[in-house]
Amino acid sequence: MAFLELKNVSKGYGAGPQRREVLSNVNLAVEEGDFVAIVGFSGSGKTTLVSLIAGLIEPDTGEVSVNGVRIDGPGPERGLVFQSYSLMPWLTVYENVALAVDAVFAKESKAEREKRTRRYIEMVGLSHALERRPAELSGGMRQRVSVARALAMSPQILLLDEPLSALDALTRAKLQDEIQEIWRSEKKTVLLITNDVDEALLLADRIIPLNPGPRATLGPSFAVDLPRPRDRSAVNSDQAFKALRAKITDYLMGVGDRHVGEGEGLKAPTLTPITQLPDAYLKAAHSPINKNFVDFSLITKVFATPKGPLTVVDGFNFKMNKGEFVSLIGHSGCGKSTVLSMVAGLQDVSSGAIVLDGREVGAAGPDRAVVFQSPSLMPWLTARDNVALGVDRVYPKASAKERNDVVEYYLSRVGLADSMDRRASEMSNGMRQRVGIARAFALSPKLLLLDEPFGMLDSLTRWDLQDVLMDVWKRTQVTAICVTHDVDEAILLADKVVMMTNGPNARIGYVMKVDLPRPRSRKELLEHPDYYRYRQTLLDFLEAYEGGANPEPEPLAALAGAPENEAA
Repeated sequence: MAFLELKNVSKGYGAGPQRREVLSNVNLAVEEGDFVAIVGFSGSGKTTLVSLIAGLIEPDTGEVSVNGVRIDGPGPERGLVFQSYSLMPWLTVYENVALAVDAVFAKESKAEREKRTRRYIEMVGLSHALERRPAELSGGMRQRVSVARALAMSPQILLLDEPLSALDALTRAKLQDEIQEIWRSEKKTVLLITNDVDEALLLADRIIPLNPGPRATLGPSFAVDLPRPRDRSAVNSDQAFKALRAKITDYLMGVGDRHVGEGEGLKAPTLTPITQLPDAYLKAAHSPINKNFVDFSLITKVFATPKGPLTVVDGFNFKMNKGEFVSLIGHSGCGKSTVLSMVAGLQDVSSGAIVLDGREVGAAGPDRAVVFQSPSLMPWLTARDNVALGVDRVYPKASAKERNDVVEYYLSRVGLADSMDRRASEMSNGMRQRVGIARAFALSPKLLLLDEPFGMLDSLTRWDLQDVLMDVWKRTQVTAICVTHDVDEAILLADKVVMMTNGPNARIGYVMKVDLPRPRSRKELLEHPDYYRYRQTLLDFLEAYEGGANPEPEPLAALAGAPENEAA
């Protein structure tokens, strides 16, 4: 008998024609002490699954049991950590954890409860923040409080529902290491819900995909036979890791393709759009300058703070030729988005200059199109109208037909030919981001700026939109800069990856040339012999700066010797 077991579990919501079947005939067996990762995508039913195990909802059919006892409601033997940290904002770190401890261990003495509370706060590294309230904590620290609170209840099973997906890459990496160490020392049974294959590979004994709904079911179980403890940089050169990573990714991409093919995503276009770039676009995008099309000349950004001037970016010096695609990567706070904001004209340059197509950049303008993490569309307007808003201003001399050609061309290119007249409010996050990409390209920008454009999306949607972006970019060859914290995304998209040191006083550490053939696909990338070498270079750089702005010289010396790197 398994420790945690789901037998023929199904769950849906609503009634009649509005009913939506989410899970269908789900069977799962988890042994005591196992670490199992369920990998799924947005809308696949991951949260419904974890809510059933937590006892927050009941299945329509089938049963969920722990240690042979059927679950009929929430219980302290199941500790739950959500993506959002539901803390009491008026209570301190200590009081938030003690609240759970006092409820579960009411029969213990006050001294025993205090010892228990302090033990788990110390375990997650927050002893120094006992008296702070949630508003005084970073996102990572708040999630640490949630983990401490769940562990302090001494649960038999720890349920982690995408607990790290809202965090930056460095904080996420540190918490992954802490979860791995807690599991090793506490020997808890852990069920992790995630959409990050690398996170699952780093932490789990088994990885089980949750196939997209409706009527979602569990896919095959992939055993993760990698030695522990696992180091994210070291496993990158492990052949077993590479093979398993490729196998799981290939399975998920295949599931995603079938899912869209069955009509659950975007439908294949039925319109017949123009196949060549519209003349109005070509005229607006023309420039005689090719070399040094974008020139960052020792730019610096200084912010005034109550403690005095703070230099965030210090001497960023870089040149781009026309048509180059550059990824900008580094830890949170290294100034990536600040650089992007300055070239977009959204923030002033404190010193130095940015020259685009022979002219110094000043205020924001239509020659630079920005795609943010959230596409900020007008929710009451259709996809067509949202794109047309910019097109009508950028092409004032074009005819109405020419402007409409531009709108329809780019909406069809991003897979929205059949959804042009849907309001933004009726679209999923992925569809709205497609509109944002179409709108940016439709402006015929001299420079396309992407600020973590896929950071809020699940893996399948992110992979899909990366392909969309690459397809449209291939046709336009627009000069582009993409800020990302995703190593794979940086390599997939770019001709060069600019690695930034930690802030304050952030600067360019190294520039890595990515000499991989185009067009690129994720599957081909995973099979290319040089891919993991590029990946290792970026992982080594990010790891070197995990401890702060002044890393040890040895790892930097190794990076400087890499043939693909150019020192700043």
